[in-house]
Amino acid sequence: MVRFEAVGLRYQGGGPHRGEWGPEALADVTFTLPRGSFTWLLGPSGAGKSSVLRLMHLALRPTRGEVEVLGTRTAKAPRTALPALRRRIGVVFQDFRLLPYLSAFDNVALPLRLAGRPEAQIKADVTEILRWVGLEAKAPSSPLELSGGEQQRMAIARAVVHRPELLVADEPTGNLDSRQARRLLALLGEMNRLGTTVVVATHDEELVARYPAPALWLHHGRLHDPDNARGAYAAEDELG
Repeated sequence: MVRFEAVGLRYQGGGPHRGEWGPEALADVTFTLPRGSFTWLLGPSGAGKSSVLRLMHLALRPTRGEVEVLGTRTAKAPRTALPALRRRIGVVFQDFRLLPYLSAFDNVALPLRLAGRPEAQIKADVTEILRWVGLEAKAPSSPLELSGGEQQRMAIARAVVHRPELLVADEPTGNLDSRQARRLLALLGEMNRLGTTVVVATHDEELVARYPAPALWLHHGRLHDPDNARGAYAAEDELG
């Protein structure tokens, strides 16, 4: 489903050194995620979690190494092949990225409309998914009229309405209270039970302890085993 092989990633700098490549944000990252798996992506802020997710949902290509997503090697894939591949991936962004001028219904319907689905099918699918996330009554509301937890559930609904094969979520519980976080994780777990491969980035170890699953641990852009990673995090905390 997802394979990283010796992946390195650099970003181009701005300011006085605009255009120059910065240090590696990811270095020699190698892992494989099987189809239908649920995986935590763990590490402190700045560890590289968002960079890994951006490579997974094709927002970036690796600087070196190989990324394979849904059977496609992304570094060598023609740009014309990427839109169809992206439609097989659901993304929950840390900042939601909802469109304030669209209703909740139309925000969730957007991926289906971009895919050219018939309006009758869109109405049925969006109504079903809004009911599933407990927002059916909020269908005509603007995102600005919704609470943070409701916006997060709307973002989840938009990410899964097209039944993606791969779902990636970047700190999806960061703006939620514990009750809302549990509900959101239940929704992600149900998607996984239905066959979607799910990857969730978080730094909330308490949440991970409550919902145990395989985990990838990132620290300074490199993968570590859990014990070494925890030791490194603890040492940094002591140094302040």
